[in-house]
Amino acid sequence: MTLLAYSLYLILAIGMTIWVAWTLSTNGKIYLIRCFGHDAELATSVNHLLVVGFYLVNLGFIALALSAAGNVETAPELMRFLGWYVGLAVLVLGGMHFFNMGAVTRHGKKVAEWVHNQAPVPEPVAAERAVARTRSDSLLD
Repeated sequence: MTLLAYSLYLILAIGMTIWVAWTLSTNGKIYLIRCFGHDAELATSVNHLLVVGFYLVNLGFIALALSAAGNVETAPELMRFLGWYVGLAVLVLGGMHFFNMGAVTRHGKKVAEWVHNQAPVPEPVAAERAVARTRSDSLLD
C-alpha cells in the first residue's frame, strides 16, 4: 500500500507542478511584458527562468516531502497521506506563484531599465557571420 501511496503522490504532485508551470508561463507572458517595460525579449527570458526555478524548487520539495513520509498500510491512511502531501505541494506551488508575482511586480521595471542602460549587445547576425568566418577559415587550413 505504501508503494501505491508514493506512486499516486508522485503522479499527482508532479502532474500539478507541470500543469501549473505551463499555465502560469503561458498566461503570464502579457503580465511580464508589461512589468518589464514592454520588452518582450526580456519578459520571455525571465518567463523561462521562472519556469526552471519553479520546477527546481517544487520538484525538490516533492522529493524531500516523500523522503520524510512514513508507511501507509490502510485505505484511510492512503487518503490522509495523499490529502496531506498533495495539499502541502499545492500550498508550495501557490506560495511560489505569489512570491514570483510580488518580485516581478516590485522589481520588473527596475530590471528593464537596468538592462536597457547596459552596453548594446552586438546583433546576432554579425556574431553569426564572425563564427561562420572562423569556421570556414579553419576548414581551409
